[in-house]
Amino acid sequence: MGSSGEFYHADHVNYDSNLSKEEVLGQLLLSYEGLSDGQVNWVCNLSNASSLIWHAYKSLGVSVNWAGFYVTQDNKEDTLLLGPFQGKVACQTIQFGKGVCGTAAFTRETQIVSDVNKYPDHIACDGETKSEIVVPIISNDSKTLGVIDVDCLDYDGFDEVDREFLERLAKLINKSCVFK
Repeated sequence: MGSSGEFYHADHVNYDSNLSKEEVLGQLLLSYEGLSDGQVNWVCNLSNASSLIWHAYKSLGVSVNWAGFYVTQDNKEDTLLLGPFQGKVACQTIQFGKGVCGTAAFTRETQIVSDVNKYPDHIACDGETKSEIVVPIISNDSKTLGVIDVDCLDYDGFDEVDREFLERLAKLINKSCVFK
């Protein structure tokens, strides 16, 4: 909060260190809903969402090294294009079916990879990444709009709690964003 008691947008990423993972990720969802209220631009909303994800996991002590999005290209429905993110520079395009992101986009199923080095066809944008979760963002007519991608410097960085909350975030993104 500001000095005179007002609430700033940046306050959304101030997570209490005493909160459980479920509480922090629940707060992330509430913050996303508040920040995206009245805003349908996917660049705006995914930019804030990538920051919310980054700061949520950092507050939990998870060694996240990348948190962001790949979106389906308008003219190529089988290609993901780099979207808003937090972290090091990344691969710019990924074909559906290739690597963890492409597999999630193609199958429309969340991928939790405890050791990316053992994942066939893994695309290593950052050689330091050890584990990853990728959640597809699916439209109401069952098309892949994009994916949420979160990378970790530790093995086994993500679990079913992460799946649950990030899948809920993907549904909120589908409701709040226009991807054109």
